[in-house]
Amino acid sequence: MKSFEDWLREVGLERYASVFAENDIDSRVAHNLSEIDLKELGLTLGHRRLFFAALAALEAPSDVGGTPATDVPLAQATPTGERRQLTVMFCDLVGSTALSEKLDPEELRALLHDYRTRCGEVIKRY
Repeated sequence: MKSFEDWLREVGLERYASVFAENDIDSRVAHNLSEIDLKELGLTLGHRRLFFAALAALEAPSDVGGTPATDVPLAQATPTGERRQLTVMFCDLVGSTALSEKLDPEELRALLHDYRTRCGEVIKRY
């Protein structure tokens, strides 16, 4: 069985061997790395794609009916999105429906523009 460093050399990513070693990453955890992990380690976009492609080839069953090299499916190794925190705020202009029935469309547009501008100013402060 070849070492993780040998595998990196084989797939053309040997320049990152020391980075992986410094971060205690070897073949046992390579399949758990995400796009963000590899970016944080300093791999370029092209090298991240190369890493995942080589990992997928390593995990694929061989032509002679072999089994994948790891127990974790590739879908878990390559992220499909990222988790982010966000805040959603809803502000209502009380009586806006009644106003829309009384005002001309241009006046309503100007009023709503002013309302949104003032709300934005307050939100930016906090």
